[in-house]
Amino acid sequence: MDLRDLEWLTVLAEHRHVTDTAAVLGTTQPTLSRALARLEADIGARLFERVPGGVVPTPVGEVVVEAARDLVRRRDRLRAEVAGLVDPETGVVRLAFLDSISTSLVPGLLRDFHAAAPRVRVELSQEPAHHMVDDLDAGRVDVAITSGPLPERAGWHPLQEERLVLVVPPRHRLAGRRRATLAEVAEDELVTTPPGFGFTTLVDALYREAGFAPRISFESQDLATIEGLVAAGLGVAVVPEPFVGLSGTVGLSLRAAGARRTVGLAWRGDRPLSAPAERFRRFVVERGA
Repeated sequence: MDLRDLEWLTVLAEHRHVTDTAAVLGTTQPTLSRALARLEADIGARLFERVPGGVVPTPVGEVVVEAARDLVRRRDRLRAEVAGLVDPETGVVRLAFLDSISTSLVPGLLRDFHAAAPRVRVELSQEPAHHMVDDLDAGRVDVAITSGPLPERAGWHPLQEERLVLVVPPRHRLAGRRRATLAEVAEDELVTTPPGFGFTTLVDALYREAGFAPRISFESQDLATIEGLVAAGLGVAVVPEPFVGLSGTVGLSLRAAGARRTVGLAWRGDRPLSAPAERFRRFVVERGA
């Protein structure tokens, strides 16, 4: 069964006249009739009946025409997807990024990329870092803006570094200070991200360096929510510096090595990217933060 014959069948079902359909297709009436005869012989049933003024599908023909439309649509989708994979000027880039940079780094980057490649569509998903690693491995996303940690096979280009600071409620005993150590809030409850998150790994490392484990009061996936909970007096938190003061918290510089978070672009380094994704990767690397 020839896919071209099936496509012609759908056009004939739309126009319901062999001569008119042949003209629309840019072929001859005998050629179209032979294509219809091939399909009927292959299926073993008549697909159209002659009526005054043209042809109409038989009940079997209705079923075959609908199936043919579905096959033609799937072929067209396949062609579009393949074109997107090989043409850096079109197609789709699947980008995952951290919630915590959704209003800072990402909007400007996407604005500049859209200006440079207006026909490339970027599909966005906001995810925690550990989900991005899984999605990169499975091919569900092409590139990710994350803070890691990442497997060795991942490609990586750093984009910006953020200071991690201690935030306390405005009436906290340390609110008048500029700097503090985690040991000074050892008795305070900590508001933080859930286990398994990349940011949790950073905070846990800082507390291990300080020599004690924190007492957790609340956990949230959203750093802005964490800052709001601290402002409400529900504990202290370690957050990137841009989140200080959103809801009235006070930020203190941490006297701790490693109180920084590096955000960068990650991709699978052990297999080639699609052409649009590679174009996006090159654009981000060349643009910088």
